[in-house]
Amino acid sequence: MKPNKEMTDTKRKALLSTMWIFVLLNMVYADILGMLRPGYLEFLDRMSQQLTGITVLLFAILMEIAISMVLLSRVLDYKANRWVHFIAIPLTILWVIVPSLMPSLGDATPLSYFFFASVEVVTMLAIFWYVWKWPKPERRYNKSW
Repeated sequence: MKPNKEMTDTKRKALLSTMWIFVLLNMVYADILGMLRPGYLEFLDRMSQQLTGITVLLFAILMEIAISMVLLSRVLDYKANRWVHFIAIPLTILWVIVPSLMPSLGDATPLSYFFFASVEVVTMLAIFWYVWKWPKPERRYNKSW
């Protein structure tokens, strides 16, 4: 994962996209595993009655940031790619960390959530570092004239 000048932008973008897929799979599996806790479905039923449509939309937007990064990592040019990563990573890290600080079901946050959240945050910090170290592409001029 060490950046080097020989890596093409296409390979770099593919690696970034793959890293975002890894983050998303961890997010999804953390949620699936969380549903196995006794009383979780009843808790969701109670919470869903208190959530407004705007709150659910906000959750959807926050999740869509990470989902969009899978595609945006591949299609955006160097400059745009760096900008969206520098915005998306801190927002997504907050999206991962804040729920772990809010115990549900009257219990402490499960250790499994901390495990997955740690993997997700470490991976996003690695993505941030990788994008930060991304060398600026050299301009190619047409010298045929």
